[in-house]
Amino acid sequence: MRIVFMGTPEFSVPTLTEIVSAGHEVVAVYTRAPKPAGRGQEERKSAVHLAAEGFGIPVFTPKSLRGEAEQIVFASHGAALGVVVAYGLLLPKPILDAPELGCLNLHGSLLPRWRGAAPIQRAVMAGDSQTGVMVMQMDEGLDTGPVALGEVIAIGPDMTAGELHDVMMRVGADLMGRALAALERGSLSLAPQPQDGAVYAKKIEKAEARIDWSRPAGDVHNHIRGLSPFPGAWFEIELGGKPVRIKALRSSLGAGSGAPGTILDGLTIACGSGAVRLTQVQREGKGAMDAEMFLRGAGVLPQLVS
Repeated sequence: MRIVFMGTPEFSVPTLTEIVSAGHEVVAVYTRAPKPAGRGQEERKSAVHLAAEGFGIPVFTPKSLRGEAEQIVFASHGAALGVVVAYGLLLPKPILDAPELGCLNLHGSLLPRWRGAAPIQRAVMAGDSQTGVMVMQMDEGLDTGPVALGEVIAIGPDMTAGELHDVMMRVGADLMGRALAALERGSLSLAPQPQDGAVYAKKIEKAEARIDWSRPAGDVHNHIRGLSPFPGAWFEIELGGKPVRIKALRSSLGAGSGAPGTILDGLTIACGSGAVRLTQVQREGKGAMDAEMFLRGAGVLPQLVS
């Protein structure tokens, strides 16, 4: 099939690779424009941008698709189908309607639960025991279109959002490949999403990354793993007479209890009820390290964290 692919982060790359490997003609790739990054603030191309260049596919990086000029360019590709995976821009109706077969989207949840921007993180933060990936036909709503295929993925009790992301992007690539094969055979069926159970996965805000030790241990643990590795749940601890920000990257439920924020043993910290044991942390300005290495370098810790 003649396809326009639209995606931006690393999550999207396996699906693009699957489509190319299956022999489909990807006539154009749309991705977010390069952004300044790093200490030198040099413009950095997205993961999809780099992958598309490796395949020799023309790349387009419009800031918006709402203008008539961009919509004319999009229609000129003559694609039979659009495939969208974590693109990052809203698609207006003229874009959705331009391909003969419309646009298929790979979404990282079991719709209608966790529609929106951050379905992977929100599922982990909520303590869900399972989630999944789904291929859906896009409409003008926010992840409201009919669903074609889906795969359920278990979320382990200590699994981080980063680990779930990596599983999802592999399973999702295979799922989209199967969907395109069924579409070519004329056997891809679509079913409306259920009316009940819709939950919105709002974008992760920086302000919510700070750990609130007054919450129950289970909630704190889910918060930590749901924000790992990025942006990283954090707390402050006094080292060398000054507060230092520490990111908590891995944790498990710990033993003991005490006033919220009390260090009980090593890096086991009391919560509103129960305790959380931190197993991997990252000190501000340094790399990730396990708890034992951190404790050796930090010296004597205070009694409380904040």
